[in-house]
Amino acid sequence: MMPTAYACRLLVAAMIGSGLCAAAQAQTTKENKIMEKLQTLPAAPNINMDYPVIEFRRYTIKNGGREQFARYFESFFPEAFQQLGAIAFGQFFERGHSNGFTWMRGFPSMEARAIVNSAFYYGQVWKEHRVTLNNLIEDSDNVYLMRPLTPARGIAVMPAVDPIHEPRGAQGIMVAQLFAVKANRVDDFAAQAEAVFARYRAAGVKEAGVLVTLDAANNFPQLPVRSDGPYLLWLGLVSDQKMLDSTWSPLAQQSLQRLTETGLLTQTPEQIVMDPAQRSRLRWPKQGEQQ
Repeated sequence: MMPTAYACRLLVAAMIGSGLCAAAQAQTTKENKIMEKLQTLPAAPNINMDYPVIEFRRYTIKNGGREQFARYFESFFPEAFQQLGAIAFGQFFERGHSNGFTWMRGFPSMEARAIVNSAFYYGQVWKEHRVTLNNLIEDSDNVYLMRPLTPARGIAVMPAVDPIHEPRGAQGIMVAQLFAVKANRVDDFAAQAEAVFARYRAAGVKEAGVLVTLDAANNFPQLPVRSDGPYLLWLGLVSDQKMLDSTWSPLAQQSLQRLTETGLLTQTPEQIVMDPAQRSRLRWPKQGEQQ
């Protein structure tokens, strides 16, 4: 007996559904295998929120003012953000850019970003200190609005620096690679770059996050964000200068050449090396926190 047209449609739908389920399962399996190999950074106790909306903020500070800016920033702002529902993941001094101060802030959602920024920038803490801080800033508009590549590749919220047990402050060195990707090719590039990122992890570099441009309108236009994406940002941590020189630098040089040759980038990748400021959450884990 010949199948009816309706029965044929049901059969085709079932075949398609089966294929989609298989593809989703394969992607989940691949992601699980990646996560099994990640060297997880220690998480802050009692912070159970995710912050998938991330600002990667690269400031230029006026000559000679970077250290002062960092001290003001760390004295007044991290806990203020946290009280409002955001998080300052970490703040850093860029090497090779004597006026570069980079920090990362996370929000639970785009809606929360608008609410938190409104509360902070129209609130009493910023009102009290804005003249002092603004007088030290040359430029604050070099900002990337980003999200995790996948939910598992977001930035870890590490414990706050303990002033008693960490008297030297945040240690380690942050390394980052920023890739300007061709339109609609972020997923393709990320797939090709994964083998490179795996090599970093295998060498002992602790992956701190993999971010991509968040395709969303800026809902707090008082703080400009870049609109020339998409970008992919890889973040990692090394323990010290020796590891930077002997492990990271040669590996990164080889890898950047390989990723440039994918043909999926619009410009040469940027490599950023940063030292954490005194109270940066993102840092090399202290002894006893290593995983």
